[in-house]
Amino acid sequence: MPQISFGEVMAQMDWERLLWMVVSVIPALLCITIHEVSHGLAALALGDRTAETQKRLSLNPLRHVDVMGLLMLIVFKIGWARPVPVNMMNFRNPRLGMALTALAGPVSNFLFAILILFLRGLLTPAALSLSWGQTALSIADATAYMSVGLGVFNLIPIPPMDGSKLLFAILPERAYFAILRYEKYGMILIVLLVFSNVFDSPLAVAFDYVFERFFVVAQAGAKLAMML
Repeated sequence: MPQISFGEVMAQMDWERLLWMVVSVIPALLCITIHEVSHGLAALALGDRTAETQKRLSLNPLRHVDVMGLLMLIVFKIGWARPVPVNMMNFRNPRLGMALTALAGPVSNFLFAILILFLRGLLTPAALSLSWGQTALSIADATAYMSVGLGVFNLIPIPPMDGSKLLFAILPERAYFAILRYEKYGMILIVLLVFSNVFDSPLAVAFDYVFERFFVVAQAGAKLAMML
């Protein structure tokens, strides 16, 4: 068996991709934190203080990180965070309250992506005059795309993803409680589907579709910048 030297291993490393993954940690933490805090704030507005009492309304990313979900988000652009605790019995209408609380996460990611893209467009003329400007614009695009990806991925109607809470809100009560019994196995199913590449094509299409629709905001920002 041929011996491979340490120098050869280092030479074969994809350093550009590795560096990009390291840089992606901060956008990923931002997207995850916004997502989870939005769940907690929605629950609080609807009458449940569980997230607040457990200090999950914090902007400290470490309170929300699921290590596997963070790595998935950085590497595959699909991932999840540590779920914000919610007691649905504190809602006036438990199933509707859960649905609205769940919806707050993806919506916050879409709004964050729109904000990033608008600022990206607004600052494009100034950024392009700087040596590191193109890199900054690429990071902005990656952040917005990651936020879109997190929002879309969480709308998958498989427990415990946010989309399942929306589905549960319209299911008959018997079906709701029957599916709820298997919620703890849902994440295992999600991970298996991700690693088996079942989601690759449909999710890529969905991510690109949403991102392209949102990118018009960047174009609007760029036009505004030219007028100022």
